[in-house]
Amino acid sequence: MAAPPKEPKNLVHQQAIISETIAKENRYLKLHTNFTINPHNKFGFITGKPNEEEIRGDEDPYFKQVFERAHQEPTKKYKRPQTEAQEYGWISTPLIKTDRHDTRLNHFHHHSSITKFMEKAWLEKEQQSLGN
Repeated sequence: MAAPPKEPKNLVHQQAIISETIAKENRYLKLHTNFTINPHNKFGFITGKPNEEEIRGDEDPYFKQVFERAHQEPTKKYKRPQTEAQEYGWISTPLIKTDRHDTRLNHFHHHSSITKFMEKAWLEKEQQSLGN
């Protein structure tokens, strides 16, 4: 069985396909005119050339506000956590006031003669092992 001969290309049909494709593209085209920096990229500043006069302009207040807001921690940016992972540690203030003199919760190290002796013995043993 031989393949049927190909028909010559119809220019009218090709033009209809191209115009339909362009119409679909224009339907979803969105023109962006307000550009800002990516707040997630940290970039370094490049110094000027030594034989060139430095021209400084006025700061853009909107750019400065966006830049400073991008570098804040999430608790200062948002009122509530945005993800479940942010829920852990969102409220970082202690729930009760701590009293350092309350011995029920605070167990400080008490040094006696035997603990001082063993601390020095372990220190000497550790230094000997490092020396070998």
